[in-house]
Amino acid sequence: MAVEIERKYLVADDGWRAGSPQGTRMAQGYLSRETGRTVRVRVAGDEAWLTIKGAAEGISRAEFEYQIPAEEGSQLLALCEPSVIDKTRFLVPHGSHVWEVDVFHGENEGLVVAEVELTDESEQPEMPPWVGAEVSDDRRYANSSLSRVPFCRW
Repeated sequence: MAVEIERKYLVADDGWRAGSPQGTRMAQGYLSRETGRTVRVRVAGDEAWLTIKGAAEGISRAEFEYQIPAEEGSQLLALCEPSVIDKTRFLVPHGSHVWEVDVFHGENEGLVVAEVELTDESEQPEMPPWVGAEVSDDRRYANSSLSRVPFCRW
């Protein structure tokens, strides 16, 4: 079974922008956001993916991701539950990891989070100086939650 193990943090400052990383704008919607599983579609430029995630157990959960034609991804976005997440993702190398920094737009404007994928739950990544508080266990920061209750409504 495919497993995603990741930690999520708030971003404390713009230090991650050093070196001017180039971001990718993406739209992300949910076909299902049931307790214990989500079915997500993501479109970024001329690429799209369908992702199924299981219930989180700590910072781990089952994850199955499939690339799909971008046109089908756009059609699936139209079927998604309200509202679609709009964000720009930046890949920022630090230490032996590549951190994903998501800058949200629209109703989630002002929210910037960083995620790091790990090989196991006990792994301790080298922390960049621009990383703030960990929010891995705060479900409000999950994209599926942000699509239901956007950051601007907190």
